[in-house]
Amino acid sequence: MSQIDQVHSISPAVAGSRIFKVVALLYGIAAYLVFFVTILYAIGFLMGLVVPKTIDTGTATPPVEAVIVNLLLMSLFAIQHSVMARQSFKAWWTQFVPKPVERSTYVLLASLSLLLLFWQWRPMPAVIWEVQDPDLAVMLVTLSFAGWVLVFTSTYMINHFELFGLHQVTNHLIGKEAAPARFKTPLLYNFVRHPIYLGFIIAFWAAPVMTAGHLQFAAVTTLYIFVGIALEERDLIALFGDDYRQYKQRVSMLIPWRRSV
Repeated sequence: MSQIDQVHSISPAVAGSRIFKVVALLYGIAAYLVFFVTILYAIGFLMGLVVPKTIDTGTATPPVEAVIVNLLLMSLFAIQHSVMARQSFKAWWTQFVPKPVERSTYVLLASLSLLLLFWQWRPMPAVIWEVQDPDLAVMLVTLSFAGWVLVFTSTYMINHFELFGLHQVTNHLIGKEAAPARFKTPLLYNFVRHPIYLGFIIAFWAAPVMTAGHLQFAAVTTLYIFVGIALEERDLIALFGDDYRQYKQRVSMLIPWRRSV
């Protein structure tokens, strides 16, 4: 969280008014609900469950067109997700978006980018691998679900509601100042620095049937995760200094039993 004083386009009197605080809370709740629906849809989209359009269904297009369109959709999400998370962008962005709803706006735009991806995704149903053994197939589906569980539980181990903007708008409503950022490593964070990303990787790759489209999604998003980790850890070192440097030496990035060098 930036420590720089921001100048908002909305005056302090308006931003501090009761009406604005209530509107900000409702906005934060709406953004969170959109996120929640989006992440549930993502699970169905990747696993081929319940949702009307999955990663392997939709209008067939030429393979080259499908690869290009899908790359553009994933790039749009990656750029939005990474750029808006940077401190320099936040310093500029919060001149126009009130600070209490900055995180909710980030979450909302990320969710909309993902929904656009689901809507416009071009399927490539050619099968790369298919697990024939039913027991092994069930094991992979279970592992994929476990990856999603790891994602959710890891967010609660830090601060789920702050991560998705509800904490900020609630604090603003009751007039509570945000506490300074503290470096902490709860539970799983003592074994791996990025359990949320680890959960995503497991969920994306543990598939009994891997199509070309699913493989493209898993490969590109995994590459993006490593880029995101590099950017995020640069910010964390800038924020926490030697505490985070020592943490990097002590705890591995993604594989719990392998220590960082």
